[in-house]
Amino acid sequence: MQVYNFNAGPAAMPREVILKAQAEFADYHGCGYSIIEESHRAAPFDEIIQAAEANLRKLLDIPENYDVLFLQGGASLQFAMIPMNLQVPGKKIGYADTGVWANKAIKEIDIQGLDKEVVFNGKDINYTEIQGIKDWKIDQDLAYFGICVNNTIYGTEYPVFPETGNVPLVADMSSDILSRKFDVKKFGLIFAGAQKNVGPAGLTLVIIRKDLAERCPANVPTMLRYSTHMEAKSLYNTPPTFAIYMHRLITDWMLENGGLDAMEKLDDLKAKTLYDFIDNSGFYRATAAPSSRSRMNVCFRLPTEDQEKAFIAYAKQNGLVGLKGHRKVGGCRASIYNAVPLAGVERLIEVMKDFQKQA
Repeated sequence: MQVYNFNAGPAAMPREVILKAQAEFADYHGCGYSIIEESHRAAPFDEIIQAAEANLRKLLDIPENYDVLFLQGGASLQFAMIPMNLQVPGKKIGYADTGVWANKAIKEIDIQGLDKEVVFNGKDINYTEIQGIKDWKIDQDLAYFGICVNNTIYGTEYPVFPETGNVPLVADMSSDILSRKFDVKKFGLIFAGAQKNVGPAGLTLVIIRKDLAERCPANVPTMLRYSTHMEAKSLYNTPPTFAIYMHRLITDWMLENGGLDAMEKLDDLKAKTLYDFIDNSGFYRATAAPSSRSRMNVCFRLPTEDQEKAFIAYAKQNGLVGLKGHRKVGGCRASIYNAVPLAGVERLIEVMKDFQKQA
């Protein structure tokens, strides 16, 4: 039976990539041992990390005045590192609270005793929509303005990005990076935990405009300074070598399969196909407002919680795993990242139809 993985992260990876890694695992390119055993200072890994960066630069058209960093600690560590490094004495930090992850980032600003300004708070509408983005008034005296682009728990995504003028825009793109084209130059810093769309758990991507690293106060610990990792080209300490290797294979795969244009087209089709079915089913209900629906994380409910539990079990019996919603909100969630094929979405719809007939 074909199994399709709809987990939100760690998540599905391309089958071709998994098989390539399997074939190379015991003997990497004839060296007689695994890449997971290789020194991060050795030539084979140097080629891997350089290729991984080159791939990312090509896919996103990253300008030369931005550095690409391969770090650890996930997006959660970035919630603390960013205000540590990018704060400016006397200036507030702006943020939009669109869900759990944005809220966690805001709490880290509070922990450091820094002043903040929350421009949008979606709590009162249960984070079902990101409202009025084009009308947000961004104070031009902010140190930076932060957003979480895609909200895995509530199934929302920014359809457009806020205009922040001269204020650096900082974005958590953990769930939708490399799923659509955007202008990197609009951002001061982009970060993403790789385990959702571009690699296994353990790797964090950071794309930072070089001049912003100069802001860092002198009392920030060495390992938590972006400049440390920029100067060492992500090799200040032992990086997550195998995760970087896998990220390289995934970005190779993306380039071989049409790059961002192809990924965006397919992701849009998968999302539209699934949402159209849900909206017309008369049984399933999408939780996010149509204006803000995520293309990566489709959150939906059934008429009762008992039916949701039964559906998740039925889906698993039919080879569909990872459909349980986040524990904070319940319900169901289908995460349809780049590696999930259209056939997986079509199979999910078949199973949803079958379950509805039996309900």
